[in-house]
Amino acid sequence: GGVGLGLPTISYAASLSQEERDKLTPDQIVNGLKEGNKRFTSGKMQQHDYLAQKQSSADGQYPAAVILSCIDSRAPAEIIFDTGIGEAFNARIAGNVSNDDLLGSLEFACAAAGAKVILVMGHTACGAVRGAIDGVEMGNLTGLLDKIKPAIELTQFDGEKSGKNEKYVDAVAISNVRNTMNDIR
Repeated sequence: GGVGLGLPTISYAASLSQEERDKLTPDQIVNGLKEGNKRFTSGKMQQHDYLAQKQSSADGQYPAAVILSCIDSRAPAEIIFDTGIGEAFNARIAGNVSNDDLLGSLEFACAAAGAKVILVMGHTACGAVRGAIDGVEMGNLTGLLDKIKPAIELTQFDGEKSGKNEKYVDAVAISNVRNTMNDIR
């Protein structure tokens, strides 16, 4: 713990303590997540002792950040940011959209549990974004995809505007992250 958020003096076998978390500024937390992502993309991730982190956080958790990301199995935030147990809350929903329940979870993470950063993480080749672009309708998913549709309208893009165009899907995904951030604010 702590290592994922850029605190190399803290053992990877311990989760963040309240004191350690409280010393961090939001900028330090964001930079720690960026550093963790650099380790991930370079293949030089920290060796976490997850069992020890679980045990050290058994009496309390003091995550520094909350990450709202997509459920896509190729985009697990904990791995992508090389964080350990107890360093970040994680909320996952298709298309990294917000709703009242997720907003309540973010309120808990920040106001009740002390997280200092909310990070909204979109990703390339997002199936939920593609589904919204293509007008997919399927049970409860239809309403979720409707939350992504405003991002389609806001996306400036020259080229084919369809779910088949990966660059367009990625451009809409960026707009969708911005919309989710605005919803949270």
